[in-house]
Amino acid sequence: MEFKDYYKVLRIDRTASAGEIKKAFRKLAHKYHPDVNPGDHAAETKFKELNEANEVLGDPDTRRKYDQLGANWRQYENMSPGAGGPFGGPAGNAKWNVNFDGGPDGRSMSEHEIREMFGGNHFSDFFQTFFAAGDPTSDRRSKPRQRRGRDVEHTIELELEQACKGVTQRFSIRPTDEDRARNVEVRIPAGVTEGSRVRVSGKGETGAAGGAAGDLYLRVRLKRHRVFECKGQHLYVTATVPLTTAVLGGEVDVPTLAGALLRLKIPAATQPGQVFRLKGKGMPGLSRRRTRGDLYATVKVTLPGQLSETARVHYEALAALEAAPGFPKKDTTTAKYSAA
Repeated sequence: MEFKDYYKVLRIDRTASAGEIKKAFRKLAHKYHPDVNPGDHAAETKFKELNEANEVLGDPDTRRKYDQLGANWRQYENMSPGAGGPFGGPAGNAKWNVNFDGGPDGRSMSEHEIREMFGGNHFSDFFQTFFAAGDPTSDRRSKPRQRRGRDVEHTIELELEQACKGVTQRFSIRPTDEDRARNVEVRIPAGVTEGSRVRVSGKGETGAAGGAAGDLYLRVRLKRHRVFECKGQHLYVTATVPLTTAVLGGEVDVPTLAGALLRLKIPAATQPGQVFRLKGKGMPGLSRRRTRGDLYATVKVTLPGQLSETARVHYEALAALEAAPGFPKKDTTTAKYSAA
């Protein structure tokens, strides 16, 4: 029988802490997991060795026994088959249960799951002799460990008004471990934006063997709005400004997501494309510590659809004035302005 140096398998020192053992196992188990290396028998063998090493070193009691065994290995190696293991009784009479926490998804795996993955008994003779209970060749089933259910992510689409005010939504989800879909009612807080992630505790996949349920995460998608565009907490809207108001100055109405209209002051000679900021008129913050976003109004200058004879006379007079020497040149510079 070959002695197994579990410290070497996990690539750690013999003085490694419990946290260092766990960290090393997770890193290596993820690297060699069969799901990551399909069909790679060398990786599968390495994965089994890692799991076995973690089973022994990951538990303070079995690690202590293993360290004792290492100092007296030759003595136990020469014992007769019927003499039993170094810790009493056939194969040590030590209860074992796989403590795996290194799959690609980071979740724990029970002994039953590992047996199903590889079939039969995958532990080495060394482990079976000194750390497994009863007959090392038996295909027993230990009591399953409690396992927390997986978290579930679900995409939810909201109208912009719903995201602004908050809404209670009822929808159906079906975690992978459940045969039927189930209805979930969730309160979406005011101020969620595109890509926001809302956590609903205990509404994910059910746990195994009495373990806690996972959480449900709702990923927010905002439907396209006919008037507003939302970028983070800020809203963007087009402000329609008549030509005469853009030239002479005045006021125009700007819509808000709440439905009210704001009066926006337009300075004389306002250019198309100029942007005005209405502070604090955007989306609310998700927490009280976050200030409300802003509303940005982009000017769109509208031209008259038709001209009366009187209007034509005035526009022709303006055209003549523009052509006269000394008339200021046209300034097409765009700028951003702030409005209260």
